[in-house]
Amino acid sequence: MLLRLARPDDAEATREIYNAEVVGSTVTFDLVPRTEAEQEAWLDQRSGAMAVVVAEIEGRVAGFASLSPYRDRPAYATTVEDSVYVHADFRGRGAGRALLTELLDIAATRGFHAVMARVVGGHETSIGLHESLGFRIVGTEVEVGRKFGRWLDVVLLQKML
Repeated sequence: MLLRLARPDDAEATREIYNAEVVGSTVTFDLVPRTEAEQEAWLDQRSGAMAVVVAEIEGRVAGFASLSPYRDRPAYATTVEDSVYVHADFRGRGAGRALLTELLDIAATRGFHAVMARVVGGHETSIGLHESLGFRIVGTEVEVGRKFGRWLDVVLLQKML
């Protein structure tokens, strides 16, 4: 497995992974798949202090993880939010753990103080991954999302760096 910072030419591969979750799961609360231009802009917005890391397995982008601003007010500047997505073909091969570990190292190196994760309630794989890397559950937002005709909770996890 090769881990590296995302490049602009990763837009289509990361968009494919993300859009599969948009249309087929509740792990993202987006309801409309991203266009290629939207994905390119999303990647560009995470250059600089933020980051997107991709995992390559067998020459394919197997997954990606990102750091995003947690909130837009200046006092939150040292807190970021993580996201991790792994292509269905590569799940169970350690890509998620490798991506999140790398992302946490990048966050620490770039001077961030706290990393937040917002995980849909019931997604025990993601919650367990985060807990295994030192995150702790700090709360649950009850029925804050609605997708596929269901109310969805969000579990909030936090790791101090």
